[in-house]
Amino acid sequence: MSARLYPLAVGNFALGTGMFVTAGLLPPISADLGVSRSAAGQLMTVFALAYAVLSPLLAALTARMPRRRLLLLAMGVFVAGNVLTALAPTYPLVLATRVLAAAGAAMFTPTASGVANALSTPERRGRALALVMGGLSVSSAIGVPLGTWLGGEAGWRATLWMVTGLGVVGLAWVAAVVPEVRMPASGRLRERFAPLAERPVLAVLATQLLMFAAGFTAYTYIGSLFDLPLTAVLWAWGLGGVAGNQLGGRLTDLYGPRRMIIVGLAASTVFLALIPVANLALPVALVWAFLWGALGWLIAPAQQFRTVAAVPDNVPIGLGLLSSAQYLGLFVAGLAGGAALDWFGRTGVTVVATAFGLTALVVTLVTYRPARTPVPVA
Repeated sequence: MSARLYPLAVGNFALGTGMFVTAGLLPPISADLGVSRSAAGQLMTVFALAYAVLSPLLAALTARMPRRRLLLLAMGVFVAGNVLTALAPTYPLVLATRVLAAAGAAMFTPTASGVANALSTPERRGRALALVMGGLSVSSAIGVPLGTWLGGEAGWRATLWMVTGLGVVGLAWVAAVVPEVRMPASGRLRERFAPLAERPVLAVLATQLLMFAAGFTAYTYIGSLFDLPLTAVLWAWGLGGVAGNQLGGRLTDLYGPRRMIIVGLAASTVFLALIPVANLALPVALVWAFLWGALGWLIAPAQQFRTVAAVPDNVPIGLGLLSSAQYLGLFVAGLAGGAALDWFGRTGVTVVATAFGLTALVVTLVTYRPARTPVPVA
């Protein structure tokens, strides 16, 4: 199973690097394009909004396409979008090309999760989903710090060329290894949104949106929150994410998704509130970033597992809606964090991020009830 899932993880690694690295490139982007740092941060916001909107639409259009072919198409679109971003001379054109890159990501990540679900047995599903989504967490540990360093040394466009190369590697590996998988799915757009009528699904999506709004309100503008070496902080955060994602998959299989989600949300919200403390010294910041990254990514496999349980007969659509909620949370984070930074500085960003985290925890506690154990009848 692992051999067939690794290319999907590599594809997510390229996608994650392409999106998350923007947070580390705000200074060179703003200087090159002549815009403010908060405006440069909107590149991630536009990417996230395009992903959230396009994911269900493209899923409906490609419902009958074999999954392997769809993965190749998605990665090809993502590569093309990054090539155009690297070549775009103006800020509006850069924004437009991020929409194209987001379209590729919107097709790839939910499809990769669906393929992982189809290729795994129920008792290993948490670990399979963690492996595939681990590409995103590994990108934050390796791709983002590397891209941030490269952008500082050779310009942010060099980082985009690096992302393009990663996408080509992912495309070639998927073509060589991933088998053809067909999963029944409707092409009707109305049926894509049908799960939204179910309360358990809405509860999962609400947690996902608020959780990502909390984390990425801080992450998108992390360069403005710390006076310490940014590459080192991002590196520690990414390493924590890798550890948390892999541990989260195993713990989800052992203890169930509810416990992992609530513990992860509560602890990560506390760490958001501790950002000013983390900025006191580099050793403190590195420990803080590692633990915050681990706690945040600990929740990802549990949320996917929860989604599969909520829509067992419609897994691809459920995972697509989960991705849309995730990126809608990133969109909210970009707007809220940018406004807080402009109006209230770094303190405002920390307060808004922590408020989102507390809201996510409360909503989850209210809506995610423990499963009832049936009483034996004599």
